[in-house]
Amino acid sequence: MPRLRQPHASYIHHKQSGRGRAVWYDSAGVRLQKLLPGAFGSQESLAAKARLELELAVTPGRSLAEPCVTVAELLVAYLDFAERYYVDADGKPTKEQTVLKYAMRPLRQHYAHLPAAGFGPLALKAVRQHMIDAGLSRALINRRIGALKRIFKWGVAEELIPPGVHEALRALPGLRQGRTAAREAEPVGPVDDAVVDATLPHLPRHVRAIVEIMRHTGMRPSEVCAMTPERIERGETWIYRPTRHKTAHRGKGRAVPLGPNARAILAVFLDGPELHQGETIFSPRRARDERFAEMRASRKSRVQPSQMSRSKASPSRMPSERYNPGAVSHAVAVACAKAFPPPAPLARNRGETAAEWKVRLTGDDLLRLAEWRRLHSWHPYQLRHAFATKVRKLHGLEAAQVLLGHSCADITQLYAERDEELAAAVAAKVG
Repeated sequence: MPRLRQPHASYIHHKQSGRGRAVWYDSAGVRLQKLLPGAFGSQESLAAKARLELELAVTPGRSLAEPCVTVAELLVAYLDFAERYYVDADGKPTKEQTVLKYAMRPLRQHYAHLPAAGFGPLALKAVRQHMIDAGLSRALINRRIGALKRIFKWGVAEELIPPGVHEALRALPGLRQGRTAAREAEPVGPVDDAVVDATLPHLPRHVRAIVEIMRHTGMRPSEVCAMTPERIERGETWIYRPTRHKTAHRGKGRAVPLGPNARAILAVFLDGPELHQGETIFSPRRARDERFAEMRASRKSRVQPSQMSRSKASPSRMPSERYNPGAVSHAVAVACAKAFPPPAPLARNRGETAAEWKVRLTGDDLLRLAEWRRLHSWHPYQLRHAFATKVRKLHGLEAAQVLLGHSCADITQLYAERDEELAAAVAAKVG
């Protein structure tokens, strides 16, 4: 393996001109150099060297010798920055990294080799049209185009591209509702209690507890998945203070009061085997061990030696220590498919493989099956909307705002549905 080059600049005497020369290596190991102003060893030359070292320190791996970079090179440089910037307190990547990578795909596909200085509003409009043709919603397209503009803004700040590039891209407005061919995303609304009750029996034990706690507290899936015993203050009133939440990077705290229903669910897990420091209450690995223990207890035949320890499985297939929101969403989707099977002939026949089922269905059948699943499925975030709507109806908007952890009531109104029955009753009296 070749020796890694030092990123800091060396100060060398350029004999031909009598000036100082800075030599350094970028993150790819490419040797770069820059001739500094003033005579070698003069105050002007040393000051220029100090400025260069500061610029290299704040932009590691940057090639200052390149007057212009391609779009692909700009994306690579920004990804290197994003992987260090968009991380949580534990150093793990946040969701913003995934958003950026999806936004970059059409840009890289069509304009990878174009000089970044030549990328203008028409090119960005073409990238946006690619997203429209792909069937993305208007709000998602605006978000991804905004992420691309932010990338070019960063390139201007790092002096990789001229300032006019970002100023020109800002001239492209976002898509407006009713004035574009992009589809409108369906608004997220509350899920009915009867639908959740029908789904719960088909969920694994740990995931079912996560769903029920969200139902009784209005927490986000990520907040419930990260619950640890030491973060719960168990006094007369239980208070959960998550270390990770949506506004933690802004220095804001989050306190979630746990009512009797949530406490009863948590007590079952907290009164079990003692958890180690920092170990989450709900764990896919413990859920697997519990399932294996139950299977062994109900087994009639003798356990084979090769099955005595299932921990010998491939490490790449071992479950993780904590759940993530994606895993909870997937489990809910599978449970919905079991709780609400499609009617015949859309349903999968007994003894029919998944491949045979897909071959049997026609194009119209597939559309009807997709519509059935859309109408008979729900997402965990709808529990937060249902909780907010219930609290607003019983105790008002301010109570819903406090319990959801919003600093602004305008955001709470996006979650809590208006009480139309109350409005109708008031209108009947005063109208």
